[in-house]
Amino acid sequence: MFRLPPGTKGNLVKRWALSERVFFACGACHILAFAFLETYPGRGFEVVWMRPATGYTGNHIVVVRDDLAFDYHGYSYWPALFTHTEAKARRWRPGWTADLIPLPKPVLVSEVRSRLYDGLWLRESGQFLHDALPRAHAFLKRFPAPP
Repeated sequence: MFRLPPGTKGNLVKRWALSERVFFACGACHILAFAFLETYPGRGFEVVWMRPATGYTGNHIVVVRDDLAFDYHGYSYWPALFTHTEAKARRWRPGWTADLIPLPKPVLVSEVRSRLYDGLWLRESGQFLHDALPRAHAFLKRFPAPP
């Protein structure tokens, strides 16, 4: 989890200029999840949205299979990743907690579908400065295929 400098999230140029890890941690995690599922279909991974409790920020989307998760960190032990995310969020937002919400894959690339979920509003891949999906596929190449 990262905290962006003020004025970054709403500025398409500044946002696109973020490092890969920060870009996929702060607002494009859903695009990375979609790219992962496209690259590794049929591997048993599901989409999980960490939806912060009412009054908190810090949404995050990962793909999970059993105890294995993938996000901007690469592969992680899912319980440890959630504990890490929760602990880091609580440093900045005491009391932070999140519900784990399963999402269907198509929601990840559809602003309209994402808005059907209370508290979720995702940018489509083409709503970034440039199409974020090729960037996500390139980032995925840094990691081995899932076991």
